[in-house]
Amino acid sequence: MADVIDPENEEDLQAQIEEVEALSSIYGDEWCVIDEASRIFCIKISNDLEEPKLTACLQIILPPDYPSTAPPIYQINAAWLRGPERAKLANSLEDLYVEHAGESILYLWVEKIREFLVEKPQSSETVDQPEMVNRTAEEEVDDDDDIPDFRTLKLNTDIAHLFVDHANDEEIPPIKHGNTITDRRSTFQPHLAPVVTPRQVKMVLEKLYENKKIASATHNIYAYRIYCENKHSFLQDCEDDGETAAGGRLLHLLQILDVRNVMVVVSRWYGGILLGPDRFKHINNCARNILVEEGYTASTDEATKSGAKTKRPKSKKTK
Repeated sequence: MADVIDPENEEDLQAQIEEVEALSSIYGDEWCVIDEASRIFCIKISNDLEEPKLTACLQIILPPDYPSTAPPIYQINAAWLRGPERAKLANSLEDLYVEHAGESILYLWVEKIREFLVEKPQSSETVDQPEMVNRTAEEEVDDDDDIPDFRTLKLNTDIAHLFVDHANDEEIPPIKHGNTITDRRSTFQPHLAPVVTPRQVKMVLEKLYENKKIASATHNIYAYRIYCENKHSFLQDCEDDGETAAGGRLLHLLQILDVRNVMVVVSRWYGGILLGPDRFKHINNCARNILVEEGYTASTDEATKSGAKTKRPKSKKTK
């Protein structure tokens, strides 16, 4: 909890405490406390179907004046959720808030998202699974209409500044930049930062985009894994930034290497020649190299000999 509580927000804080306790009781291991002091939480939501299995992660920041006068700040992380569908889901959550203004809303939001996940397979013949997509050379051209804007994450960060006052004291994690890989005029460069909260993820992305060269990259693919000690589970997500399937493959690499509390961003500057599947190889090689350099895993040779069993991060925890 915050050290100093505004008397005007005492009722809101008590309502938040009661709501969080209820949600923790209802959802068990699906509910995760990311940063209790900053009122940051996460819940994993699935459609409970055998096939196709869909999962989304709802990340929430509770501002001091929620639920009386302000809505929760939220972000829905799901690699398969794109364009119009994402907007439709967001609109339904906002409609619920308007309908129940001044009330605790999180349970209704979670169940609305779950209902959305159940209905999605019924409304389409196929469900995109980015990790399994193999694009042809002709399909490598960007489709901006279906790809969520990577840069809009900065807006969410700005909103968070307004509500979580003491979060302003949180420092941007140190960012390391790795060596580039160039192939047929396309250049790939990895960036790495230790992260322990979703807010730090956004801070790192915002900082990277202050660099004009990185901001001008054709794609900035990223993935992160944060270990929630109280639930012994991971908060993780990825973003393709227009390079379909790249984010899911990058996250899969982090999972295989069993790294935690770290995010990796790979910038690609497209050189005009299609690389086909080789682009995924370069993205993952960049990521693996910087993870090895920063001590998050064994070297490539050692990992191969030991069946990809990896080391824990070395002195990479942030406070």
